[in-house]
Amino acid sequence: MVKFAILATPLSPNSDETAKLQKLGVSSVMALSLLAPSSFEDRRLSPELTHNSTCVIDATVEHIIRTPKTLKITFFVHNLDAILEGVIFQPKPYMIHQFPKGTRGFFSGKAVLEQGRWQIMQPVKITAIGTIVPIYKTPLRVDVMRRLVQMLVTVESLCNEGLPHSIAQELYNIHFPIQPKPLNEKQLHALKFAELYDYMSQLRHKRRFHPTQYRAQNNGAKWIETLPFHLTQDQQNAIADIASDLASASAARRMIVGDVGSGKTMVIFASVVLMQPYRSLLMAPTTILANQLYEEAQKYLPHLKTVLVTSATKKGSLEPYDFIIGTHALLHRPLPQCALVMVDEQHRFGTAQRHALTKLTDNDTPPHFLQFSATPIPRTLAMIESAHIDVSLIVQTPFVKNIATKIIHKNDFSVLLEHIHAQIAQNHQVLIVYPLVEQSESINYQSIEEARGYWESKFENVYVTHGKDKEKEQVLLDFRQSGSILLATTVVEVGISLPRLSTVVIVGAERLGLSTLHQLRGRVSRTGLQGYCYLYTNTTGKNERLESFGSCKNGFEIAALDLKFRKSGDLLEGRVQSGNKFRWVDMGEDEEIVREIKKYLDDRHSIPCHGIQKH
Repeated sequence: MVKFAILATPLSPNSDETAKLQKLGVSSVMALSLLAPSSFEDRRLSPELTHNSTCVIDATVEHIIRTPKTLKITFFVHNLDAILEGVIFQPKPYMIHQFPKGTRGFFSGKAVLEQGRWQIMQPVKITAIGTIVPIYKTPLRVDVMRRLVQMLVTVESLCNEGLPHSIAQELYNIHFPIQPKPLNEKQLHALKFAELYDYMSQLRHKRRFHPTQYRAQNNGAKWIETLPFHLTQDQQNAIADIASDLASASAARRMIVGDVGSGKTMVIFASVVLMQPYRSLLMAPTTILANQLYEEAQKYLPHLKTVLVTSATKKGSLEPYDFIIGTHALLHRPLPQCALVMVDEQHRFGTAQRHALTKLTDNDTPPHFLQFSATPIPRTLAMIESAHIDVSLIVQTPFVKNIATKIIHKNDFSVLLEHIHAQIAQNHQVLIVYPLVEQSESINYQSIEEARGYWESKFENVYVTHGKDKEKEQVLLDFRQSGSILLATTVVEVGISLPRLSTVVIVGAERLGLSTLHQLRGRVSRTGLQGYCYLYTNTTGKNERLESFGSCKNGFEIAALDLKFRKSGDLLEGRVQSGNKFRWVDMGEDEEIVREIKKYLDDRHSIPCHGIQKH
């Protein structure tokens, strides 16, 4: 194997490698190994010359001619047994001292064949030959980075951090190659494996198992038989996961992710039944959603004493109740002992708010904790998250929504108006989502305030709301009861059930992520109506993102599409953000590597990671 080039004095034993790693933003040898060289310099003596390629020669300087614009050096090249001319353009004064006449040394430059004569352009003197020198693009100086890698990145050190020997060897070969070649498939796989292994190990270390005295005894089968409909297989699988969790000696920490209209509410109620005779608590992000859940609970859990807690609820003892449903108001009042704490639309709350609930309850031991989300995530992400928290996916929906999705432009407006008139005539409702509340010079779309005059002059029962509207929940309730058209921002993305809503028009659709578009589209056709989703855009030409969205109905597939177009983000803080935070991993394409690492981690650790429900 070719030796790694040492181009400077090695670091002394007293040097602070930790400070250098911090400057690089890494904390382990494994993370250091992921900073692969951007290129290599081949400093082995060239057996022949290739036009426009770097060559390395062992040569004696025979003549030097200096002109105002060039420095010309005549070399006798021992390894090629030939005379070559070296040319340096715009030479600096110090350069002439690198080529004393009659001296022999090693030189590197680009070989060029011009009119049958070989020349070496911009030759420089080098001290290390017979090596392949990696070039790194990092905050450290290149020579310091090389020494750090040589000192720390070994097969043994990588194996000591938990990597399989085969992966460690491939990572080592990336930094100390035999030939200066681009990354091959094995090396790229090793980089992805190491990056995900490092990341999922961190997630696993964040996980905590807490013993609890609350052990569920029910299986919920009798209650499920009383329902006037059949649960989907995914709902049943999620309930089985939760039943296993609630019967465990360790407090449950599970996230249940379901598509819009997948029936998460029934899974919430099943969890309450499973936990009986212990008390359960559920926090929802809005008063409207809390009200809807309360009404549903009275319908499907008539045998339980259920209470609704909002900011308008008088403060009194909650001790008599089996099931407490509330908003943020729950965080500001004393709560009785609860064996099960649940959060619906968990991404609408901060981490501190979610976990504050489990500490506010008057418990001797930790309660079981379930989070529900209507924002589908790719299966790849679900498997990664499962290193930190158990995950169940509800992919199926109780009935297939019939929603036609169409991209429209300014010249389609008259057809859109006809459609809206026809829907209102059938006592259906229309939602128009605008990107702005007020006018903006930087965005080429009307705002709500600019557009409302038109709609209010052409139609009756037009309602308007947005995120900053303090009365938005009341506006939504009034609209549900008697409205025809609702002008809003994405405030309606999550939460309210509008049974008569048949059409959504999303203005400036290309500005929103596909998952947000899917949430907005999910507001229509909640009760089996023929639904319509119009994506209004001022952009011209083919829009691959919107066309892909239009042909895709499943939220989990759309989440994967969103990853494809927007790239993944930092999951360690519990949120996927636009902009790729992984150096090597492609969240949309690397499911098999995630599966491989998950199995490897499970085999290495005695504490099992239950992972996601298989379908």
